Amino acid sequence: MKIWLDGTLQDLEAARVSVFDHGLTVGDGIFETVKSVDGKPFALTRHLDRLVRSARGLGLPEPDLDEVRRACDAVLAANPMPLGRLRITYTGGLSPLGSDRGEAGATLVVALGEATRRPDSTATVTVPWTRNERGALTGLKTTSYAENVVALARAREQGASEALFANTVGQLCEGTGSNVFVVLDGEVHTPPVASGCLAGITRALAVEWTGAKETDLPLDVLERADEIFLTSTLRDVQGVHRVDGRELPGAPGPVTAKAMRVFDERAADDLDP
Repeated sequence: MKIWLDGTLQDLEAARVSVFDHGLTVGDGIFETVKSVDGKPFALTRHLDRLVRSARGLGLPEPDLDEVRRACDAVLAANPMPLGRLRITYTGGLSPLGSDRGEAGATLVVALGEATRRPDSTATVTVPWTRNERGALTGLKTTSYAENVVALARAREQGASEALFANTVGQLCEGTGSNVFVVLDGEVHTPPVASGCLAGITRALAVEWTGAKETDLPLDVLERADEIFLTSTLRDVQGVHRVDGRELPGAPGPVTAKAMRVFDERAADDLDP
C-alpha cells in the first residue's frame, strides 16, 4: 500500500506524521472521502471545492489543489482496486501542545482503502445528542469526529449502520456520515443546509437529479415518512428499512428505488459531475 504524505508517495509502513501534528493533538484538520471506481475518482472537483471551503472556515492555509490532484492520481495508480475509499486529510501541521497553531505549515495525507458496495437498504437509529446549527464548525468537514464515533457506536449496538441527529431546535438534521431524505406523499424532502447538516456532495447531486425539496422537518417525520433514504459518498443512495423500532417493509420503496437508479445512471455517465 502506497500513500501520499507531504509531497511524496511513500510506503505505508514508512510514512510518519509527527505526534505533535495539530490534527492529532486537537483535531485541527479537514478531510474529504472520495469514491473511486476502477482507479478513477468520482466528483473530485466538488470534493476539492468543499475542501477549500472547509480550510477557509477553519482558518487553515488554502490547500494547493494541483498537488492534491497529483496526490490522488498517484495513490490511485499505485493501489489498483475496483471500488475504493480515497481519503484526503489536511491538518494544521506540526504545532505546540495546545490550541495555537505552529508555523511549520499544513500536513497533507492522501490514502486509499478498498470498499465494497453497500446493501440496498439499512437500519438506522436516532440518538439523544444534537447537532449545533450555530457552531463554529457547522458545515465544515473537519477531523473533529469524536461525536460521530460515539453516535455510530450507539447505532452498532442496536444493529444499525447509521445514527441520525436532530439539531438544537428539534429539526431533523443528518447522520454521522450521511444526509437523510424522506418521502412524503410521493415528494422527496431533505433538511436544508441551514439545519446544520453538512452540504454533502452526494446530497447535492441527489437533490439536483431527483428534484428533492429542501424542507425544515421535525425529527418525528421519521415516524410517518412513506420512505427514507440516506446519501453519502460510499452509500450513494441507500434505502432505510428500519428507524429505531419502526420497520419500513419493502425498502427500498418505489421513490427510493427510482432515485437509486437515476443516481447510478447519471454517475456512470459523468465521473466528475
